[in-house]
Amino acid sequence: MLQVHQSGGKVVWVDLCEPTPEELARASEQFGLQVPPRAELEEIEFSSRLQYEDGAFTISVPVTPHLDDDTADETSPLGFVLTKDLLITIRFAHLHTFPAIAKRVDRRTRSAPDVFLVILEALVDYGADRLEELRAEALSISNRIFHKEMKRPHKNVARTNLMLKATMVQIGDMGERLSHIRDTLLVLQRAVPFVTEHGDGWLEEAVKARLKTVGSDVQSLNDYEVHLTDKLQFLLDATLGFINNEQNDLFKVLTVASVVGIPPVLVAGIYGMNFHDMPELSWPYGYAWGLGLIVISGVIPAVWFKRRGWW
Repeated sequence: MLQVHQSGGKVVWVDLCEPTPEELARASEQFGLQVPPRAELEEIEFSSRLQYEDGAFTISVPVTPHLDDDTADETSPLGFVLTKDLLITIRFAHLHTFPAIAKRVDRRTRSAPDVFLVILEALVDYGADRLEELRAEALSISNRIFHKEMKRPHKNVARTNLMLKATMVQIGDMGERLSHIRDTLLVLQRAVPFVTEHGDGWLEEAVKARLKTVGSDVQSLNDYEVHLTDKLQFLLDATLGFINNEQNDLFKVLTVASVVGIPPVLVAGIYGMNFHDMPELSWPYGYAWGLGLIVISGVIPAVWFKRRGWW
């Protein structure tokens, strides 16, 4: 789908959403620019993501639509072909920020570099919003395992283990989303100075100032992304530590139970041999004696473990 946006009576922005090869070829012929296909935009090396030739920038930024349903987020390339007079965007996913971008562009007369800046600012805002969401989720996990759930004595070990496993899955999902944001920010961190350097001759001063601001915002988001990555790694290590503690507690309970059960079994085994020369067999209270000895032999190690704080 091809959408043309005019400003001041001339075309300044052409948006290609999920274009077919025929639409790409038609746009290249109509506007006299080389519009790259998806295969070229998905190249991971920076020499392919950032190009400048004959007064035209070709830039590819990996973005994530961040769908609201339960489907996994998938990174999709967002391509830019920018000249002094025209901006062409190539995208292969419906990004919910683009309708708001189009409305903002139509409010007043804008140049192609100005429209390019509007899109970059929207990408930065989108990345900041996603980082804020991840921060809130990380805080929720921290409160759950450090301040609430793990402080309560859980009698249901299975429920605790399920909670910890679910936490690990959530942390893994957050790490995946964070990696997508990192991919976008890393490209933007390189793209902003690249455009500033090569477009210095024809970029307006106001655009240069905004590019500088965007660069500073991207750098701050990169720093915060590193902080969140460290936070997620800490939460993952803590969750694994709690799982190990739960397993150790389980083995401790089994050890105490087995040790406490050994003396009663030994006593019962001795008096179950029924030898004729066992004097206890003829005692009037021999049965009570045997039962009492079994109970005492189990209570003594249990009390000993309790005084040592094993349970």
